[in-house]
Amino acid sequence: MKVQDVIERILTDSCGGKRLEQTCDQLVSGSPDMKVTGIVTSFMATVDVIKEAISQGANMIITHEPTYYTGADNLDWVGEDPVYLAKKKMIDDHGIAIWRYHDHMHMAQPDRIYEGLLKEIGWEQYQSDEGQPWVYVIEQTTVGELAQFLKQKLAMDVLRVVGNPDAACSRIGILVGGGSLGLGKEYMPMQLMREQNLDVMICGEITEWTLCAYVNDAAMLGMNKAMLIVGHERSEEWGMKHMASWLQPLVGDIRVSFVDAREPFRYL
Repeated sequence: MKVQDVIERILTDSCGGKRLEQTCDQLVSGSPDMKVTGIVTSFMATVDVIKEAISQGANMIITHEPTYYTGADNLDWVGEDPVYLAKKKMIDDHGIAIWRYHDHMHMAQPDRIYEGLLKEIGWEQYQSDEGQPWVYVIEQTTVGELAQFLKQKLAMDVLRVVGNPDAACSRIGILVGGGSLGLGKEYMPMQLMREQNLDVMICGEITEWTLCAYVNDAAMLGMNKAMLIVGHERSEEWGMKHMASWLQPLVGDIRVSFVDAREPFRYL
């Protein structure tokens, strides 16, 4: 099976015949005609992920996020940048095809990044019955207990909290990755919290003067609002983990494995 065959099977399984004309879902390296020897799925094709793919004998990496540091993997700026050149050499020397699977993954019904996260934390049954894809109603707990639950489920050492850890909560919003920046509307996360009467927002990326400031002010005013910041990678990695399971039957005897890109941060 060739690289393009794998891509087409994934796109068809995700979105049927629908294809976006403008998309960041592109082949970042390698050729569509390459024969695939093994596939690795991961949130991002970091150097360590690439090394692990090489050690497994896999020559195709499916990544959710960019490989070369900008949203569109734009290379106009790189010139003789030593980091770019060293990473590209590693990829080229080992004949690795890297395909980004982002837009069509979020287009799938249900969104396959959310689907993976919900499987990982066991919340599939908690989605609101009000037709809100980002709203979940759980058994009452506290913000602090919810934070500990997420730390355990998502293998995190540190989780940032805005608001009162002792506050009760049951109506929870989740905006993974960059979704918590508002999807083009800065006010969207705050509007969602208000309209859905959310106690807590679990989010990926933050801007400190938008949702973070809104929740902080609400807590200072004595309102029952809090925010748990798990980060972009920890909120989206699980879609790529569970992708390995649903992709395997689509590619027959080509081995598919998941490699965790891991949090990019160290905490001192």
